[in-house]
Amino acid sequence: MIEKELEKPLKSLMGFDFGSKSIGIATGQMITMTAQPLLAIKAQNGIPNWDNLEQLIKEWQPDMLIIGLPLNMDGTEQYITQRAKKFANRLHGRFGVKIALQDERLTTASAKEFIFELGGYKALDKGKIDSVSAALILESWMSQYVIPS
Repeated sequence: MIEKELEKPLKSLMGFDFGSKSIGIATGQMITMTAQPLLAIKAQNGIPNWDNLEQLIKEWQPDMLIIGLPLNMDGTEQYITQRAKKFANRLHGRFGVKIALQDERLTTASAKEFIFELGGYKALDKGKIDSVSAALILESWMSQYVIPS
């Protein structure tokens, strides 16, 4: 696992819910093992404004970026899976931050359910759904994290 290869303990994380029109972003802390939705940024055909992402990464200074990996329910890859992997590779190439991919099956459905419970249909804003999905992806990754020995 990638966790065994880390030379220093992780403290802060940034999670991404990749989409072709919108990318949800969340931050997380390993100390509390919790994540908070941050925002969603617009993308054109899966390509974000890289300057905006650079600003966020500089501001939050995450030790690792966790990118949601969209898979079919049977675990097979789909077209968007390859695009999410490409996005992850571009993040690593541009910013030099370690990355990890996390299975994101059902996170959007869970995010919608969570937001609906808090505020009904009016609260189901696309940006909010994407950023909550990013937080769920982060929390899912953290729940599987093994502390290096």
